[in-house]
Amino acid sequence: MKPNIVVIGSLNMDMVVQAPRLPAKGETILGQSVQFVPGGKGANQAIGLARLGAQVAMIGRVGEDLFGGELLSSLQAGGVDSAGVKKTASSDTGAAFIVLAQGDNSIIVVPGANAHCTPADIDAQMALIEKADIVLMQMEIPLETVTYAAKVAKRLQKTVILNPAPAQQLPPELLACVDAITPNETELSLLAEGQGSLEEQMDALLAQGVRKVIATLGSQGVAFKEEGKTLQRIAGYRVPVVDTTGAGDAFNAGFAYALGSGQSLGEAIAFANKVAAISVGRFGAQEGMPSLDEVVQFSESSY
Repeated sequence: MKPNIVVIGSLNMDMVVQAPRLPAKGETILGQSVQFVPGGKGANQAIGLARLGAQVAMIGRVGEDLFGGELLSSLQAGGVDSAGVKKTASSDTGAAFIVLAQGDNSIIVVPGANAHCTPADIDAQMALIEKADIVLMQMEIPLETVTYAAKVAKRLQKTVILNPAPAQQLPPELLACVDAITPNETELSLLAEGQGSLEEQMDALLAQGVRKVIATLGSQGVAFKEEGKTLQRIAGYRVPVVDTTGAGDAFNAGFAYALGSGQSLGEAIAFANKVAAISVGRFGAQEGMPSLDEVVQFSESSY
């Protein structure tokens, strides 16, 4: 059975500039190309889930402008229920400015309409949450809204997955509602206030009520720990890199899909690693998301 997942998060229009390298401070360099592509961590993860075959609905905000219309069309074309995405006249659609150089990227995000996603939006879409198995969120919408949504989801006994990006301090009342948190190494250090080893930082989150901590470590794979259990690691894949912009979103989509499909924690992480490995070999955060068949057939040796 398809997992039913609600994604609560951001929608951005990404302006992606390809360049031979990232410019130094105060330096002007010539770029090679520029493209406008749908993005935002929330929308990327929703598209990734839909491509894997999940039943997906999204809650968020866009502006009453051309970009907003294009982002809604992109969700619909990608198989995502966009009824929970509302337009706001008081702000432009969110935007991200991305410089992509030899697979690495540098990003500036302007939240725009994403900053107007409120607890009232969550209340208005309660039916979507009630039908869901999993609620997946990130931190490109207001902290107040994420916290409120997590409390609602927990009250309804839904599985809450939080991708804590961009990194910021999170209140205990939010962490206590989170079943699985998926920080990268930088985000984990900030959440744990930089104290101790990797495992000690994970323990600090578990002590605040989080049930599973999944730390993505780039080329070093993933470290994960559940309450009352020992730390475990799963190796990453060595594949050619084209664009890392959506790697984290691909991982989170794969993880949520696999967990919602009944896989164990270790199996879900291994599946998510494959989704992310495929995605970095393609251009575009959303365009790079693989289908379920591609993930099943994936082999590191095929690269």
